Amino acid sequence: MADDTADELEPRQFRALRSEWEPFGDAAKVVHPTGRSPRAKVLREFINWYMRRPGAKLPERPPAGPWSETR
Repeated sequence: MADDTADELEPRQFRALRSEWEPFGDAAKVVHPTGRSPRAKVLREFINWYMRRPGAKLPERPPAGPWSETR
């Protein structure tokens, strides 16, 4: 897996509904309370798992919270 601090990390656009993106950020901060971009960390973990990279695992999910409610 690529190092999260590698020079190859570049900003990417990702389109999501604001009603999903904001709560996703809140949920990601529960699992990854430090760091600049918890959402990006979760997405990178998912991408590596999805591509079946050796050692990759699905990202840890936070417990249910306000983000779990349907809007």
